[in-house]
Amino acid sequence: MPAFEMSLAELREYRGSSPLPADFNAYWDRALAELDALPAADTYQLEPADFTAPGLNCQHLWFTGVGGARLHCKLVRPATDTGDNAVANDVAAAGETGAETRGMPGVALFHGYTHHSGDWFDLLPHAYAGKVVLSLDVRGQGGLSTDPANAAGPTLFGHIVRGVADPDPDKLFYRCVYLDAVQATRILMSLPGVDPDRIGTSGNSQGGALALVTAALNPRIARCAPIHPFLADFRRIVELDFDQGAYEGFRLFFRKYDPLHEYEDEFFERLGYIDVQNFATQVKAEVLWQTGLMDTLCAPSTQFAIYNKLQCPKQMLLSHDYGHEKILYASDRIFSFFNDL
Repeated sequence: MPAFEMSLAELREYRGSSPLPADFNAYWDRALAELDALPAADTYQLEPADFTAPGLNCQHLWFTGVGGARLHCKLVRPATDTGDNAVANDVAAAGETGAETRGMPGVALFHGYTHHSGDWFDLLPHAYAGKVVLSLDVRGQGGLSTDPANAAGPTLFGHIVRGVADPDPDKLFYRCVYLDAVQATRILMSLPGVDPDRIGTSGNSQGGALALVTAALNPRIARCAPIHPFLADFRRIVELDFDQGAYEGFRLFFRKYDPLHEYEDEFFERLGYIDVQNFATQVKAEVLWQTGLMDTLCAPSTQFAIYNKLQCPKQMLLSHDYGHEKILYASDRIFSFFNDL
């Protein structure tokens, strides 16, 4: 084990040090009600992509999220699924003959902090394996999605602290992002020819957090494959002095806004609404978790704080010599994990 962490035996028992707000469930019930009030899941726009791949249909998918944000996704699906009318006719014919139909499985992919939905090439393996693949651009980061939301308080650096000082807890930036991710999976489930009960979510770092939270807030998700998820056990991050890089917003918040840490308890209480560990008990999907024990960004203890609370079928694969980086064979394992969706 690295010198900065507790022992592996302690990690397997650790359940986090950051708070769970007393009204956490009510907060997210209210958030999902706001999402439910938006247009139906099948209200989206498709545009052909310049990128092409043999036997596949590559499209841009746009939808409107909470706060009026325009969200962009890459969508790749087998060419047999290119015609909605053809799919509808197949279903109707099956109904007339009494034959059983089974839609295609789908995979929702989420990217790391500040990045974007990735190369089209990144979506091809799952699509060539017969799945419909959707990759979301997180609002306000490196992709095409817009970010119209406003919140009071400091915005010097980092999305985590956006909204943390606003009187309205609904102004947290990641509340919107989590709802965007849920909405994207609902859209994926609504696509013609897709089986809504055979959907997997995956991503690394921020994407791993979104994969897990989406599985919690959309209980129809069947499988979830996070890699070293971000956004967990925030007090532990500060205790380890790891508030740098993607977590630098914590350090700057206190240096510039609360140098005496007078509002530290309120700070962590507010962040409890978006702390991934607080969603863990709601995850129903089967989980394949991969992480490195040398991770100094998303420390192993913050990962175990989530994992140890999961009550679903789960497996954690530990790469002892890896930090917050691409883990050898991790993508192969996820591909195999989703192969029999």
